Amino acid sequence: MKSAIRLTALAGVAALTLAACGTAPEEEGTGGTDTAESEAVDYTPCIVSDQGGFDDKSFNQLSFEGAQQAAEEMGVDLIDVQSQSETDFQPNLQSLVDQGCDGIVSVGFALSADTVESANANEDINYFLVDDAADNDFDGETDAPNIKPLLYNTAEAAFLAGYLSAGYSEAGKVGTFGGAPYPTVTIFMDGFKQGVEYYNQANDAKVELIGYNGGEDGAFTGEFVANETAKTTAKNILDQGVDVILPVGGPIYQSAIAAIEDSGRDVALIGVDADFYESDPTTQPYVLTSILKKMDVSTYEAVLAAGQGEFDPEPYIGTLENEGVGLAPLHDFEDKVDPALMTEVEDLQQQIIDGELEVTSYLDQ
Repeated sequence: MKSAIRLTALAGVAALTLAACGTAPEEEGTGGTDTAESEAVDYTPCIVSDQGGFDDKSFNQLSFEGAQQAAEEMGVDLIDVQSQSETDFQPNLQSLVDQGCDGIVSVGFALSADTVESANANEDINYFLVDDAADNDFDGETDAPNIKPLLYNTAEAAFLAGYLSAGYSEAGKVGTFGGAPYPTVTIFMDGFKQGVEYYNQANDAKVELIGYNGGEDGAFTGEFVANETAKTTAKNILDQGVDVILPVGGPIYQSAIAAIEDSGRDVALIGVDADFYESDPTTQPYVLTSILKKMDVSTYEAVLAAGQGEFDPEPYIGTLENEGVGLAPLHDFEDKVDPALMTEVEDLQQQIIDGELEVTSYLDQ
């Protein structure tokens, strides 16, 4: 089945036409299912990571956890392989094919081209591509009929985080930076930017956003690793007086925390993908909330369905409405945030779900 979706290029901009969303994941599915077989099914699920590895406390780890849960419920072993660099993608995928995998989860948009090539060469294998529509020729259709794209409109949840951050900030300045200006990165930053702007409009305020003006015009480290470049990028933003910062790009948040510690100031951190408070306890003194991209749930649902003979290549798109994206609890910051502000955020969430408030992203174009 071809999916009517057009995505941007990894390093460029292209139009996207969205035709349909997959079935919403069922949150309770990760805790067990009545449909799980008492005996192992004849299906071998596999997964290959992006270069961040499965312990990145972010999108690789979440996808792995979802696939692992599906494997456990099917009574089979999950075969996994980690990538250290982009040159590992193709041989890692081939190694999974050679091991007899029936379904392969490719984690991250960077694996898109290699996943498409592998899928077209192995039409009897189910592929699940996390965070990319597998439309590398930009014709509006998935490039292989046996790939199920798992996509997430995180701009909606990031809008709420932007509004919350603007209302929480005492400095009147919030910041963001990313790993690279790919659409799956800037979708967070775009939503965050819209949320800050909406706060200013609704409250006659002038909260300033540092580090991002839209598109490729922003602060980017060029890669998705915690290193001195990421720390310097965060420091440059902090030096402009922000008291809330959103790092978008896997482990680069670790560099942001190091920069916060060096600054000696009280700066709140916004997490991405996972609830940082839960996935990485070292963030607990800093994390205001996290923008959730529930890849564990969607991966679990997709792999389990395929293992039960119900592979569906229709793209899944997580939204606030189907709970595929959302905001994490405030945790230790609950007493620091005005309850009235949180009421406003909750009201805005419902307005987005009801279609009364529009949040734009590349998935809408």
